[in-house]
Amino acid sequence: MSDRETEFRRERRSYLTGLAFALILTLIPFGVVAWGGLSTSVALWLIAGFALVQIVVHFRFFLHIDLSRQKREDLQLILFTVLLLAIMASGTIWIMASLQTRMM
Repeated sequence: MSDRETEFRRERRSYLTGLAFALILTLIPFGVVAWGGLSTSVALWLIAGFALVQIVVHFRFFLHIDLSRQKREDLQLILFTVLLLAIMASGTIWIMASLQTRMM
């Protein structure tokens, strides 16, 4: 087997593993909601926890971002972008809520 075939098989195995994890991490919260045996707050915390784990799975298996030195800059760039988007979204919500209270 050539190096290209080995690399292709490793990439495909990585994608299929990520797909399996993503499906499992999606189906479990759907099962929690469909089962309905938990309180609303516990169900929301479980869904949020599984969402965070799924973000890590997507970073690792689909975006190929891990904690190695080469990929650390990419991870910092993504986290900085998320920080900026969170600041913009929360600021917008804050301003709109303030405007609503002033209008009423």
